[in-house]
Amino acid sequence: MNHVPLSINGIKFKPGTRTTIDLPVGRLYTHTPMTMPVHVVKGKKTGPRLFISAAIHGDEINGVEIIRRLLKLPALKRLKGTIIAVPIVNIHGLINHSRYLPDRRDLNRSFPGTEKGSLAARLANLLMNEIVSQSTHGIDLHTGAIHRENLPQIRANLDDEETNALARAFNVPVIISSDLRDGSLREAAAEYGIPMLLYEAGEALRFDEVSIRAGVKGIINVMRKLEMLPASRSKSKKRIEPVVARSSSWIRTPESGILRAMVPLGSRVKKNTLLGVVGDPFGETECNVFSSFNGIVIGRTNLPLVNEGDALYHIARFEDIHEIEAKVDEFKEEHLPEPMKSPNSESPII
Repeated sequence: MNHVPLSINGIKFKPGTRTTIDLPVGRLYTHTPMTMPVHVVKGKKTGPRLFISAAIHGDEINGVEIIRRLLKLPALKRLKGTIIAVPIVNIHGLINHSRYLPDRRDLNRSFPGTEKGSLAARLANLLMNEIVSQSTHGIDLHTGAIHRENLPQIRANLDDEETNALARAFNVPVIISSDLRDGSLREAAAEYGIPMLLYEAGEALRFDEVSIRAGVKGIINVMRKLEMLPASRSKSKKRIEPVVARSSSWIRTPESGILRAMVPLGSRVKKNTLLGVVGDPFGETECNVFSSFNGIVIGRTNLPLVNEGDALYHIARFEDIHEIEAKVDEFKEEHLPEPMKSPNSESPII
């Protein structure tokens, strides 16, 4: 537990308070000031400091909605510890509907950053110094890239015992044991000894209700695991025991053309399963695309227009795949929107 008093942009926080901070990130060339919004919820009792970040890639907006819903939950009145919520890290990218910063750099390959480096390096340095370094745990929210959709999944360093326990507590059907990438936020957090999860779900520039609902519930589950919130009293469904994959690969198209996709997201596939057919507009030439191994589809393109070498299906490798599809179906059914129960209920996003 971090015993050093929390201070963000020179602001300190009293127990039992909620504070919104505008963290300066420089100016546009129009002289317009830019700020990164941060919301701090400090419980009345001490406990872990959990940072929750979203839109590190500016076009990945599901996490923005997840954080908005999380901060509205009445359960936070019983919070033990502190939530540091950063719904929009890459402000420039979000404004421009872009994954990247104006300097065309990927922020999630720029950590820990430097104070006098590129725009991406400076933003990474700001997030590390003001938010991450003062936290004890972290959750980073992502989606697939533009025209690509991801099955709700957790990526984490499962070789770390505490991270493994938190990944399983999140309660998604698939966990990817993922190595730390150079320059990523996860790698930089690991240097501080901070257990961190990366939640992947949905598609860039789109809201996906199942992914959003699963993200909110997952964060609550992690907070309960950390004893930041009391255990649930409701009789919920049996917890999904996730399937862990140690590797995954993209299946790419050998030819250019128009893709007719045959397999939906979350499907289990065997080696040589027909995934789709790529052909020309006249149907004169066609090429079948097959799975190269057993596994489950955790990502896929939603764009039928493909060039030779484009990634079509992302498959997590499993040899024993019989129980996976049922777990995915159970997970989706659990997180489907419920009918509105009262005038104050929040409508699902369609």
